[in-house]
Amino acid sequence: MFWIPIERSSPKPLIRQVYEHIRTQILCGALQGGAQLPSTRELAASLHISRNVVLEAYDQLLAEGYIESRAGSGTYVAEGLYFEREQSRPDVSLALSTATMRPENHLIDFRSGLPALDLFPRKQWSRLAQNVYTKTEPDLFGYDNPEGRPELRTTLARYLQRTRGISCQPEHILILSGASQAFSLLNRLLLSPNDAMVIEDPVNYEVQLILSFSGAQLVPVPVDEHGMQTDLLPHTKRPRCILVTPSHQFPQGGILPIQRRLQLLQFARTVDCYLAEDDYDSEFRYVGNLISSLQGLCPERVIYIGTFSKNLSPALRLGYLVLPTELVERARSIKRLLDLHSPSLEQLILAQFIEAGHLERHIVRMKRVYQKRRNILITQLRQHFSDQVEILGDATGLHLVARFPRVRFTAETIAAVEQAGARVYPVEQHAVVKGQHVHDIILGYSHLSPAQIEQGVGRIKLAID
Repeated sequence: MFWIPIERSSPKPLIRQVYEHIRTQILCGALQGGAQLPSTRELAASLHISRNVVLEAYDQLLAEGYIESRAGSGTYVAEGLYFEREQSRPDVSLALSTATMRPENHLIDFRSGLPALDLFPRKQWSRLAQNVYTKTEPDLFGYDNPEGRPELRTTLARYLQRTRGISCQPEHILILSGASQAFSLLNRLLLSPNDAMVIEDPVNYEVQLILSFSGAQLVPVPVDEHGMQTDLLPHTKRPRCILVTPSHQFPQGGILPIQRRLQLLQFARTVDCYLAEDDYDSEFRYVGNLISSLQGLCPERVIYIGTFSKNLSPALRLGYLVLPTELVERARSIKRLLDLHSPSLEQLILAQFIEAGHLERHIVRMKRVYQKRRNILITQLRQHFSDQVEILGDATGLHLVARFPRVRFTAETIAAVEQAGARVYPVEQHAVVKGQHVHDIILGYSHLSPAQIEQGVGRIKLAID
C-alpha cells in the first residue's frame, strides 16, 4: 500500500490532492506501467477519507489516460507514461516581477502621465455602471463591432467637435484599448519594412519601440521650446506618416505655433503622407485657452489619437482614433484582427458619463487640482535651486521639464537621486539622437500630494548637492 500525504487544512480539495499525487508518481516512474493500484475502498480506508473522494480522483486519472480499468481484475497504471522532467528551479522572474510591482512607499516617484487616481469620480461612474449592468439588453453582453459602440462614438464626436475643434462624424471614430493600441494599429495600417516615418526627437520611448516593430525607418526631427522644428523636415525623403504632438509635445512640452502647423500640413500634402496627431493630455492647460487640434485644419490628412487614460484613468483601457474617410474600413478590419473589439459595457458607461457632462466637470475640477500642484512644484524648484534651474513646458499637461545647466543626469546621478528617496526620469532616455538633453529631467506632479512634491524636490536637492 502506497501512502498519499493528505493536508486537511489546505485550500486544495482532497480529490485534487489524491489525483495530483498519483499522477506525479506515475510520471516520475515511481508507479510503473502495469502496476496495480489499490482498490478505492482500500485506499479510502488507509487515508481515512471518503471513498467518493478516491472514486472521483480515479475517474479523473482514467479520463486523462493515466490509468486503465480491467473488468474483474482492478485498476492499473497505463503503459508508456514515464516522463523525465527537468530539475525544477524557483521562478525567479515571477519573484522579480512581484517585487517590482510592490509599492515602494519610501520613494517619491515623479512619474509623468499618471492622473490623481484617488480623485477618480467613483460615485458618478458606479451609479452609471449599475444602470448599464442592470438595464442593458442581454445581447450587449456578447461580441460587438470592432469600431466600438455607436452610443460612445456619437457622443464622442460631439464632445471633440465642441472642445477640440475636431471635424468628424461618428463613423470616423474607432474605439481602441488605449493609445498604445492606436500606435500598434498605425503600424499595420500605414507602415511596411523600410518605410520612412518622421517622429519628434525626443519622443516617448515606448512609442518608438511600438513603431519600430513594423521595420519602418524612424526619421527624427528635433524639437525646441515650440515643438517640432518643421524647417528641418527631411525633404529628401517621402515618409508614409509624421507623428507629432502639437498641443503639448512630450516630453519637452512645446506648443506648435500656427505657422509651423501650416508648414507641416503643406509638407504632408507635398509628399502625400498622413499626420498622426497625439493629443493625450492637452485638456489640462493652465495658461490661456485650450489649443485647437491640428486635425481641425485638415481632417483628410490627419489621424487624431486620443485616450481617456490621462483625463480619467488608465485602468479603463479606452482610447480612440479619428480617421480620414479612406482609412476607416481598413482600420476596422485591423482592429477586428487585433482583439475583436474594446470592452462594450465600459463604452456604454463612458458614453453616459460624457453625455451627462461628468467628464467636462471632472476635467475642470482636476485642472484646479493639477494647477495647484504644478505651482507648488515650480515654487519648490525655484526656492531650492534659484537660477540654477530652468522650467520648460509647464503651461499644459501633467508634467514639466526641469533643466539644470550645471548637472548631467547620468545613470549615477539618477541612482543618487533615488538613493535620496526620489525617482526622476531623464529626457535623454526618450531622445533618438543622444547627448542633447543630458541636463533635463521630467517631473510629473499630477498624482503627488503637495507634501510629497515638497519632500521630493528637497530630496532631489540633497542628491544633486
